[in-house]
Amino acid sequence: MSSLNLDDFTDLIERPDGGVRRDAETRRERQIVPPGSLGRLDDLGEWLAAAQGSSPVRPILRPRVVLFAGDHGVAGLGVSARPAGSAAELVRAVLEGGRPVSVLARRLDVPVRVVDMALDCDPGAFPEDVVRHRVRRGSGRIDVEDALTAEEAEAAFSAGVAVADEEADSGTDLVVLGDVSVGGTTAAGVLVAALCGTDASVVTGRGGEAIDDLAWMRKCAAVRDALRRARPVLGDQLQLLATVGGADLAAMTGFLLQCAVRKLPVVLDGVVAAACALVGQRVAFRAPDWWLAGHASGEPGQAKALDRMALEPLLDQGVRVGEGAGALLALPLVRAAAALAAELPEKPDEAKPEEPKLEETKLEEPKPEETREDTQEDGREEAREETRGQTQEGAEGL
Repeated sequence: MSSLNLDDFTDLIERPDGGVRRDAETRRERQIVPPGSLGRLDDLGEWLAAAQGSSPVRPILRPRVVLFAGDHGVAGLGVSARPAGSAAELVRAVLEGGRPVSVLARRLDVPVRVVDMALDCDPGAFPEDVVRHRVRRGSGRIDVEDALTAEEAEAAFSAGVAVADEEADSGTDLVVLGDVSVGGTTAAGVLVAALCGTDASVVTGRGGEAIDDLAWMRKCAAVRDALRRARPVLGDQLQLLATVGGADLAAMTGFLLQCAVRKLPVVLDGVVAAACALVGQRVAFRAPDWWLAGHASGEPGQAKALDRMALEPLLDQGVRVGEGAGALLALPLVRAAAALAAELPEKPDEAKPEEPKLEETKLEEPKPEETREDTQEDGREEAREETRGQTQEGAEGL
């Protein structure tokens, strides 16, 4: 009997703060640039404010790339361009700085954390901080057997929860989530097809290193066969991860759910992260409110999962390499949205029109020039009256 009760996440996960989001929207309306003129950056800034519970938005100061690593037994069917069991080589290249995510992380000054959950190699090949959560060596071949036992699935899920707590407690303020795996996209396709009720061909892509048509057909067949095994356990998400997932996918699901509990925003990378997010949505319907889709990888399974969760990718650059590289490209966009939301000045208050001042009305004294003219006119009138009087007297004497 499992000691994990996934229903607890439904009660523990709250939505981002709606009141703070409204405050951010009001603040945005007061800024000098009209609302909507920054496109999705407006929505992104308001989402960040709600996720942080802070308006204005705080800058993203301590982001982290977290990559869960594992090998999948289904890769032995030739469904991947890379040989089965070779994920350890990718992990080593990431740690040594030779993969795209490593280059981008250096340029953006973001630390990268790799968590080995089921690499098919000796655990002594990597440092303790990489391997201490490992559950097993490789996952089972999901077309004919379970990926994990029930106990291993629970241990992997709990490891993901623990990693999320470690990141939240260390002050990480945003996570870029990805995977380092061989065969992981096949397992992800099965999860998406099972949860969305679609056929294998609808969700099967060609992977990070594109496979040819024959390999794609083998991959479709593997997804189809695993899908038959997945449908009977759809009601139990932990059992679903044990049946057709893998240790890395179970850990990513636990990580995503606990990040939502801890109110830690997550940027999802490719189809593997999207598939785990879809499982997480089945567990707690409010959880996707804490996640962003970093980019469109071109994998049909990712598109299907994101559509089901109503998440729209921030970027579409055709990046298929995985390992968090595509999602990390979206980090400058998220930081830009935070900066614009916090630092754009507000419009000055409109000045009220001043009321006219009432001045006392003064009677103007006649100007000197006008006085003289009036006096002269009066003198002329008197002379005319005197002349008329004299004329009348003369006429009476006659």
